[in-house]
Amino acid sequence: MSRLAPPGRDSTRESGRPPDDGKPRSLASQLRGLGRDSVIYGIGGLMSRFLAVVMLPLYTSFVSPGDYGRIELLMTVMAVVVVVIRGGANFGFIRFYFLDKDPAYRRGLIRTVFWAQMGYSTLGLVLCVLFASQLANALGVAYQPGKHLQGSGTNLVIATAVLLWVNVNYAQMTNLFRAEQRPAAFSIATVTNIAITVPLTVILVVVYKHGPLGIIVGNLSGTLIVYVALLAYRREQLGLQFDRKLLHTLNRFGFPLMAAALAMWVTNFGDRLMIRKLLHGTYALHQLGQYSLAYKISSAMVLLFTAFQVAWPAFAYSIEDEREAKRAYSFVLTYLMFIAAWAAVGLSLFAPWIVHLLGRQRGYWPASTAVPALAYASVFFAGFIVVTIATGRVRQTKFNWIASTGAAVLNFGLNLWLIPSYGMLGAAYATLAAYVLLMAVRTWNAQRVYPVQYQWRRVVILLLAAGALTGTGEAFPHSLVLAFALTAAYPLLLFPLGFYLPAERKRLRRLLPAH
Repeated sequence: MSRLAPPGRDSTRESGRPPDDGKPRSLASQLRGLGRDSVIYGIGGLMSRFLAVVMLPLYTSFVSPGDYGRIELLMTVMAVVVVVIRGGANFGFIRFYFLDKDPAYRRGLIRTVFWAQMGYSTLGLVLCVLFASQLANALGVAYQPGKHLQGSGTNLVIATAVLLWVNVNYAQMTNLFRAEQRPAAFSIATVTNIAITVPLTVILVVVYKHGPLGIIVGNLSGTLIVYVALLAYRREQLGLQFDRKLLHTLNRFGFPLMAAALAMWVTNFGDRLMIRKLLHGTYALHQLGQYSLAYKISSAMVLLFTAFQVAWPAFAYSIEDEREAKRAYSFVLTYLMFIAAWAAVGLSLFAPWIVHLLGRQRGYWPASTAVPALAYASVFFAGFIVVTIATGRVRQTKFNWIASTGAAVLNFGLNLWLIPSYGMLGAAYATLAAYVLLMAVRTWNAQRVYPVQYQWRRVVILLLAAGALTGTGEAFPHSLVLAFALTAAYPLLLFPLGFYLPAERKRLRRLLPAH
């Protein structure tokens, strides 16, 4: 494993990217660079998701459904608190990093954001520790005798607060690798984190039987250790410097994006709380357990786009020529949604076997019915990631929260309507509808401020083809042979539908074996 290059040195060798000699790069070269960086960024995420799935049977063997539900609720709440604490500066950091190449400016930006997030997260940690008991009662995670729960709710809240503090500050350290376009360094930090976290979690849960507290403490341990190492690594860049005016400017740029992220929290996590509230008794917990499994399976889709999302902003903002940027954005949308739709077809058709493999009990198996809707929601999330970058490029982000709020309101309303009648399946289709609306509204606004000639005809073709193959598979009895055949047929079906451009058909023919 290669070592991290010292900060401030030329990192082109470490990232595999050719040095910038001032010559324009071709679109193919740019897209290859984006793909390479996305793959490297995704290494750690792939390992993390894979291990999370592999460890599910372990958790379900040593932690009761009630305790697993307590962890799910705490992680759901933590997700929204992280967005608030990181503030607008989190969303503006990479955009403002590319506004000026002056080392003094970038050093001041790094230090200002570092101390701002350190201060906010420390305040949040102190408040959580002081009011841990009250928070445990309010969230419904306090210990209840006779409910087969393990461990004090107060201790769970305190451990989650420490995890929150660590995650906020660790994320900013790795965010700097993204700004520097150093995917290998980012992945080394992530893989090291995982290598420490997994064995410690297993020891705490399996050997010492600390249950839900062991899971939370195990998860924060690796992140904390790597964060301390990154502090030492970045020590020359993290001096005592704070620019209030710069922070204010960052927040003005980022607050609309933060509001959008909070609205996205409603879309991404609110359905768990609504399933628990709108359904009753053990049936609610049963549905929540099935839905959580379906969501974790569909998160294999999210992994693809999380890796891309990490690499995308720095790539998109680094293209200085506006014409080149718009052309690149157009092709990126088409190719990313092609990959997303193909993955959705496969995940939807293989969902029954995946659920049977991961669900240790028969009661989990109905989760497969919710996977297709959640998988296709991720397809539209992929499109949303691409079209949103336009508003960041022109620094007009005020509409972002409106689009996300509209999707959240639709999601909330559909959940109220569908969950009582259809349970977790209603929540899955509410999520799909919300992401369709989110991409549509976001595209409409982005095109007004930064018009890009996206290849909408091709996007429609690839979506219709994917939907037709998925529907065909659902219409027949489940068969592994049919699932393989339909998944493999997806790129072939696009040929007669006229999806591929002449240059793409020429490249594809080169890949075929010669007769």
